[in-house]
Amino acid sequence: MDSKIKYFAIAGFIAILVLIRIYESNLFYDPFLEFFNDATQNKTIPKYDGFKLFLGLLFRYLINSICTVFIIYLLFKETNLVKFASILLLAFFVILTILFFFLLEFSANSDVVILFYVRRFLIQPLFLLLFVPAFYYQKSVNKQ
Repeated sequence: MDSKIKYFAIAGFIAILVLIRIYESNLFYDPFLEFFNDATQNKTIPKYDGFKLFLGLLFRYLINSICTVFIIYLLFKETNLVKFASILLLAFFVILTILFFFLLEFSANSDVVILFYVRRFLIQPLFLLLFVPAFYYQKSVNKQ
């Protein structure tokens, strides 16, 4: 693949991630957007529809994961890395979703910071920022 096309495609996937962030309140059901934008001290967790919240998280995580996997493929051209990243993304989704809903149900308001960070990993493409440098480092170590 021509390097210009490759970088244009990577920029396109990054643009999709940016657009998701810009239009998140219109695209996804998430009563926590406003809750976490304000100062959260002494605020109670907002009412939410668990099923709609799960579907919103799933949809957003899926879009972020698809973009992440394509960017990893375009950067490294290795199907083993794509498979590994896909398995990790699926495992992290299951673990983080269970933890998120557990915290919503059984935690006190003092655990809002933990809830914030678990949710952040579910709704932001943070794994892309973790995987790309890690895979690049792994490739550079294996070359030596």
